[in-house]
Amino acid sequence: MEKLENLTEKVKDVYKKLTFTQLLMFGYLLLILFGALILMFPVSSRSGTFTPYFECVFMSASALSGTGLTLYDTYQHWSFFGQVVLLIIIQIGGIGFMSMTIFMLSFTNKKIGLKSRVTMRESVAGISGSGIVKSTRFILKGTFLMELLGAAVLCIFYIPRCGVGMGIFFALFHSVSALCTAGIDLMGYFEPGSSLITAQSDVLLNVTLIVLLTIGGIGFITWHDIVEHKHHFKKYHLQSKIVILVTVIFYFAGTALALLFEWHGSLYENSAGDKVLIMSMLMTSGRDAGFAPILISSLRPATILILIVFMFIGGAPGSTACGIKTTTFSVMMLTIASVFRKRKSVECFGRRIDEATVRNACCVTTLYLAVVITGTMVISAVDDLEITPVVFETVSAISSCGLSMGITSSLSLISQMIIAIIMFFGRVGGITFIMSLTSDTTHARAQLPEEKIMVG
Repeated sequence: MEKLENLTEKVKDVYKKLTFTQLLMFGYLLLILFGALILMFPVSSRSGTFTPYFECVFMSASALSGTGLTLYDTYQHWSFFGQVVLLIIIQIGGIGFMSMTIFMLSFTNKKIGLKSRVTMRESVAGISGSGIVKSTRFILKGTFLMELLGAAVLCIFYIPRCGVGMGIFFALFHSVSALCTAGIDLMGYFEPGSSLITAQSDVLLNVTLIVLLTIGGIGFITWHDIVEHKHHFKKYHLQSKIVILVTVIFYFAGTALALLFEWHGSLYENSAGDKVLIMSMLMTSGRDAGFAPILISSLRPATILILIVFMFIGGAPGSTACGIKTTTFSVMMLTIASVFRKRKSVECFGRRIDEATVRNACCVTTLYLAVVITGTMVISAVDDLEITPVVFETVSAISSCGLSMGITSSLSLISQMIIAIIMFFGRVGGITFIMSLTSDTTHARAQLPEEKIMVG
């Protein structure tokens, strides 16, 4: 008993010393390892045999990060129990384990400290730390409501094809996977490894998933602005304005370009309506999740490049999507515009963006590029693969997208672990990762003499 109390005190001391970003990373890492442990046991596989632990780590990391890259067909390999475990991991990864923790604590008499509130704010990329418990309840209630509504609609598709019990579970699984932008599917029930290809022309299924992916990808702050201010766009936060504008532009521009490139290519045999539906689904999924309505390797190089760019940018801050984020991309573009216009500050929608945000945007973009380049180089060298599918796979991993050109299952163990690490990095985020390696304490120092250098 005394040893247990001493151990408890040591754990508390370690917890107090952890910064909120370190706590966030440690929590996600623990969930990945624990989830992999459960998936490893025979009860989780359809064949009733053990699944290699490192392969389970890959799958757990993919589910928690909302990536969707898989080594096996999800329906064919995992039992109903394993699928439920994956569903829980996806849900926790989508809304954040700190959100769930603080939500449960809010129903007890235990006081939620400042450190927990700051951690929670970081995990959902909140702008303000005030009213964090209220915001958490809003996030969870909104998430569960959208998932239930999505599942109700998807039941119309799945129940006639799979039966009542399995149809309801399939509808719930795909609704959660879509809203959490995970992209993990059970469509292997119809055809192994098919993803959405077998249902690429079904309007109900694809439109429902597009709506859920979009809602999951715009972020919690944007949700709140839409609910609170309705159609009064001018009252939205600057972040929400940027997110909505970029989301709309990317959707229409991406779909139009993809249709232009693939109309007489991979979509040649499809009807005009199906072509629009398939490319709409692909461009939406290409930013947020890994639902594939068409074989990715059949696409033209120009379309592949669009998908790589879209995956790299990803969704909004505080959303279930990853990538460098739409706001980061926007700040970079606005910075370039300010240089061309010879403005001293970066401006958007009548507001000035602070210099720290500009620096962070540059840092995140450069860091993500460095990870992608390094990962691609190592995987290409280890497995002797062509550069294009490896770049696609690496960007898909860091952006937690999950689309693949078909090389995931053929990767060596070393490459699988590299992809798993990249998925973990993409989930916690570049700024969070950097802050976890440094102390919260900053030391003031005198400014050094300034000297100009030439760039460009």
